[in-house]
Amino acid sequence: MSLNKAPLPTVTQPIDLNKMQVKHPSAAKMEQVLFEVKKTIVGQDHLLQRLIVALLARGHILVEGVPGLAKTLAIKSLAESIGGDFKRIQFTPDLVPADLVGTRIYNQKTGDFNTALGPVFTNLLLADEINRAPAKVQSALLEVMQERQVTIGGTTYKVPNPFLVMATQNPIETEGTYPLPEAQVDRFMMKVLVGYPSDREEFVIVERITGMLMPIAKVLTPEELITLQSETDKVYVDPALIEYAVRIVTATREPKRYGLPDLQKYIAFGASPRASINLILTARALAMVNGRTYVLPQDVYDMVLDVLRHRMVLTYEALSDGVTADKIIAKVMEKIPIPVIPQPERIPVNA
Repeated sequence: MSLNKAPLPTVTQPIDLNKMQVKHPSAAKMEQVLFEVKKTIVGQDHLLQRLIVALLARGHILVEGVPGLAKTLAIKSLAESIGGDFKRIQFTPDLVPADLVGTRIYNQKTGDFNTALGPVFTNLLLADEINRAPAKVQSALLEVMQERQVTIGGTTYKVPNPFLVMATQNPIETEGTYPLPEAQVDRFMMKVLVGYPSDREEFVIVERITGMLMPIAKVLTPEELITLQSETDKVYVDPALIEYAVRIVTATREPKRYGLPDLQKYIAFGASPRASINLILTARALAMVNGRTYVLPQDVYDMVLDVLRHRMVLTYEALSDGVTADKIIAKVMEKIPIPVIPQPERIPVNA
């Protein structure tokens, strides 16, 4: 069952957006960003949409896929279209935390310590193959991802605004890799899985890469992105949808309570409350991408897999039975009733 492609059952009257409101002007900006990124990226519509959602929702994103699927190129292309500072860290086993956040350096001439800030002080940070560095190095990102700051030698330094971490990892090669700590994984708003392109898409990829790539134009500035993020915060969320998100997340912790006792043996730890928060934040951003000033049940439904799959800790019994987090989430979604919300009235674009 593919949650991201399956439509919701009809629970409300069909909504004619043309009669309700003009498409949000910010959606046009996001379409321009996607247009620029697609000058180099063929297909991968789901990944590109989720990258835009992460930008609007101020969330970090973890992209997982086998080598050669343009994960790094997609993120770099997105950074080029947005502008601002962009830095890439190639994670390797010999990295130390100071290579990421910075360190204090003793100056023999003055007898003082100077602080050299690390590459995390940027707007967009690409953590390439993040699972190739030890847990101690990965954990160095905990403070900066959550608090948007770094503490070095007792002094706290704020990172630039906006700040987003986009990380990639390879799921098939375990030798020389280190699984991300649970606290680190939970810091990522979404985990997106990237698959192989279709035959037609791969033909276009080869044709485009072996030819001359078009340059990517800068569509947004960091200041404009901050404005778009503020507009996303104003997207209306019905309380019934918040309750819906909470019930979904709670069901991953207490499946027996929601009539799913068979799932209890497969779940060691369910999703944290951060998952409920991120479900609503990403649903808001998805609504903004789609040109709406209000969230629909479909928006929440579409974001469930990407927000929840990496937050669940499964038991050994689940691994032995071939039960994945995605399968458990699909069962939960079948059980939790979709809220019926009243058709919203005409909502002004600047509401």
